Amino acid sequence: MTQFSAQISVQVQFLEEQSNPEQGQYHFAYTLSIKNDGEIPFQLIARQWIITDSDGNAQQIKGLGVVGQQPLLKGGQAFEYTSWATIPTPTGTMKGTYYCISEDAEMFEVPIPEFTLVMPRVLH
Repeated sequence: MTQFSAQISVQVQFLEEQSNPEQGQYHFAYTLSIKNDGEIPFQLIARQWIITDSDGNAQQIKGLGVVGQQPLLKGGQAFEYTSWATIPTPTGTMKGTYYCISEDAEMFEVPIPEFTLVMPRVLH
């Protein structure tokens, strides 16, 4: 089996203007980048997320592509996108999996390491 190598990076931003703590709505934007660290081109065809709030409630989200796209990444290429998540608590986590296929139709998974969703504390 061929070894595939992809690098994942993420940045998270709390969306204060869109959030409504009184109604238990905390909105976060996250920007993810996936880079093909190998030489064999592959296409990101689907993803799965597990979003967990600080009460331990988890929701699973699955779907084709990311932000309506199924990017093809040649060796050394990266794809970056921004999306969002809403949780009912001021903190939580996200982790997931990208489902990919190589140009010779070999399926493989790229784990997305867990990252935190945290509303910054405002000090008065």
